[in-house]
Amino acid sequence: MLANGATIVQLMEQLAPKHYAVENDKIGLQLGTLNKEVAKALVALDVTDEVVNEAIETGANLIIAHHAIIYRPLAKLDTSTPAGKLYEKLIKNDIAVYISHTNLDVADGGINDWLADQIGIDKKGRVCLEEIHTDKLYKLVVFVPETHYERVLEAIWATGAGEIGNYDCCSFNIRGTGTFRPGPGTDPFIGKQGKLEKADEVRIETIVPHSIHRKTVAAMLKAHPYEEVAYDLYPVDLKGRAFGLGRSGKLTQPATLGELAERLKTAFDVPMLRVIGPLDRPIRKAAVLGGSGSRYVRHAMFAGADVLVTGDIDYHTAHDAIAAGMTIIDAGHNIEKVMKTKVAEWLNERLKEIKSDSVAVASALETEPFTFV
Repeated sequence: MLANGATIVQLMEQLAPKHYAVENDKIGLQLGTLNKEVAKALVALDVTDEVVNEAIETGANLIIAHHAIIYRPLAKLDTSTPAGKLYEKLIKNDIAVYISHTNLDVADGGINDWLADQIGIDKKGRVCLEEIHTDKLYKLVVFVPETHYERVLEAIWATGAGEIGNYDCCSFNIRGTGTFRPGPGTDPFIGKQGKLEKADEVRIETIVPHSIHRKTVAAMLKAHPYEEVAYDLYPVDLKGRAFGLGRSGKLTQPATLGELAERLKTAFDVPMLRVIGPLDRPIRKAAVLGGSGSRYVRHAMFAGADVLVTGDIDYHTAHDAIAAGMTIIDAGHNIEKVMKTKVAEWLNERLKEIKSDSVAVASALETEPFTFV
């Protein structure tokens, strides 16, 4: 069974929800339709003419890319221009293009986490450089018969609810007596129609992040034995988990700036990179931001990082960093290519879970625009 494009995009948005994106970012479906079966989805960093040819040759009719092909509203579609020719080829070959950009940067387990893993930034204590989104918190309260109390509680926890800081499986439970009278047409789990019933029940209270609240409620209802479940879900004035751009944390293997640079050439599969600062500077804590990081040098400094690993650092920002005593490794914008294999692997796992024959493949093409000589 092949999945349609909308289903594949829904899976993608489990990894990188659209509301994680920064304001006005060009994400989502940019060209074509998702209302079709997709045998193969091609995952690419950029959508170039060569990548479109790759999609045609490999039979992919959906491209999931990181960088947008439409940046601003189109006044006209002139197919004699390079961009117009690209759009025309995509349309004629029925290839849809879906963009996951800053939402994939921000996502937990997204691009910036993948880059942090390559650098060797410890997962423990890893934080974002700039907060973009904070998950709202809800209090879930549900009344469960004692016989099914543990079953329902475990179903709730299995969705990721009940986490407070570094603690999980957090809940408060009170035993009491529930009353109800089944009406006409009911099929009560306990009691009989028209007769007032008293039941030994447990009131479960737990914290549920907004990002999973629908999933949690659905799991709770499925595990609950009653046909009419008494539960409440209300917002609480507490700050949930923060999601944002960039990552910073301690290196699992401290090194000098020069040693780290050599290590990253291999990790990022790049022939060269630019380094700002003395090569013998000890590096114990690092920050990383995929894409252009000139605006985030001070964020890295405030985070206590010894180095910022990023791309597209301009001349004046480099001088400002030297004056401030900050070191930078400019590994290039193209290091975000890590998303190709990672997204394809993630989607294939989800597609197997829904028993779909559709597949995601990583683009084999290198879209680095620079030639190093």
